[in-house]
Amino acid sequence: MLIPGGTVNADRMRAEPGVQAFLQAMQQSKKPIAVICHGPWELVSAGLVKGRTLTSFHSLKDDIINAGGNWVDQETVVDGNWLSSRSPEDLPAFNKAMNTLFAESRR
Repeated sequence: MLIPGGTVNADRMRAEPGVQAFLQAMQQSKKPIAVICHGPWELVSAGLVKGRTLTSFHSLKDDIINAGGNWVDQETVVDGNWLSSRSPEDLPAFNKAMNTLFAESRR
């Protein structure tokens, strides 16, 4: 699953119970989840961030930490079935890592 960024998109989607339930089901099934920019807000609201290491747009740092996650400032971060990235500037590395994550999940 790819969760795109965008402040307004992520803020609206994170408040939807159906989105939260879908993300919880994806995580329970250990499906690959790739998020970029403000996309991790949706993982925070779904209650999935505790104990995970990820990155995001810098303004989400406190939200991730307050949700029990470990925020790092890196181009991309892979933590199990999750891939996260900071911003559109990181898209080349994010796309490469996403292709790898998704391909590995098919094995």
